Amino acid sequence: MTEDWQNGGFGLYVHWPFCQAKCPYCDFNSHVSRQIDQRVWAEAYTREIDRCGHETEGRVLNSIYFGGGTPSLMQPETVAAVIAGARRYWRFANDIEITLEANPGSAEADRFTGYRDAGVNRLSLGVQALNDADLARLGRIHSADEARAAFALARASFDRVSFDLIYARQGQSLQEWEAELTEALAMAADHLSLYQLTIEPGTAFGDRHGRGMLRGLPGEDLAADLFELTQDLCRAHGMPGYEVSNHARPGAESRHNRLYWRAGDYVGIGPGAHGRITLDGRRHATETAPQPGAWLAAVHGGSGESLRVALSPEEQAEEFLLMGLRLREGVDTERYARIAGLELPLGPRKQLSELGLIRDTISNINVTDQGLMVLNRVISELTAA
Repeated sequence: MTEDWQNGGFGLYVHWPFCQAKCPYCDFNSHVSRQIDQRVWAEAYTREIDRCGHETEGRVLNSIYFGGGTPSLMQPETVAAVIAGARRYWRFANDIEITLEANPGSAEADRFTGYRDAGVNRLSLGVQALNDADLARLGRIHSADEARAAFALARASFDRVSFDLIYARQGQSLQEWEAELTEALAMAADHLSLYQLTIEPGTAFGDRHGRGMLRGLPGEDLAADLFELTQDLCRAHGMPGYEVSNHARPGAESRHNRLYWRAGDYVGIGPGAHGRITLDGRRHATETAPQPGAWLAAVHGGSGESLRVALSPEEQAEEFLLMGLRLREGVDTERYARIAGLELPLGPRKQLSELGLIRDTISNINVTDQGLMVLNRVISELTAA
């Protein structure tokens, strides 16, 4: 019998935990380190692939994603070792997507051809802003010109290139974002990730905000206007949103991220990596130690995992909704019923539909533009039911 994860696919996530500097808005697991023994890290990653590969050997691998941190601090040889290790256990799909996140600094850009030769076929650039003043506020260590130059170099090496921008920044007007996004759309190859700035606890921005020192952030009305402008402008340029923060030309959507949102299985290796693995019909959540040194020690002790727990049908169903409703395509209600063992109640669906927050065709639920702006409320209403 087909296991549910096969509806989403199978991937490998590789977390590189190091950065040159910690951005004040970032709550990802990243650490600044000036000395990194690439040989040690390549060996640790391949050991973890050996461990996980024995459990899932023979599966078709749809994607590999090098995230972080700043994976463009990895030597191409380290990347090549990971890809070669994956090939030993899993059959690569004919259209496998292998993505690496990169920062636009010139030192990383020089490695682009090395990553391509190692097997990477998609690059995701962390541009974040196209003007120097806002890049400085965001704690970025590259300039806007360096970002444009790195993007041009990436386009020369890769057929598929995406880049990220953060909007709803301090003091940013609707007109300024429209001009910046218009430039980005003129540059973009086929994919853009556009994130509203969020203030996360435990970050430098979170601390400043708590002390009343982060002024000029948009209010709710302006934030909503910025979101609407983003959707309209991207749609008009042939790059509609296929997820809350991601826009692509048809066929160029990120396969790896869609694997998450469609509740596929993925092996997560590296410090702080999460995974979802179905074994013997049971879906498991996995975690790893976030500190690089602790993770390396755990790997040498036999396993980099710090947690593996079987998910209940209720937990799987809730996750399926949490992730799937972010996608414009929405969720298959019959698949939900198979996972949960019961159907989503019609009451809250009818109410949300009447409010214009979802479209409900009985077999599918997807969130409208209006609903995406209050997505947490939509998810809360459905999961509470």
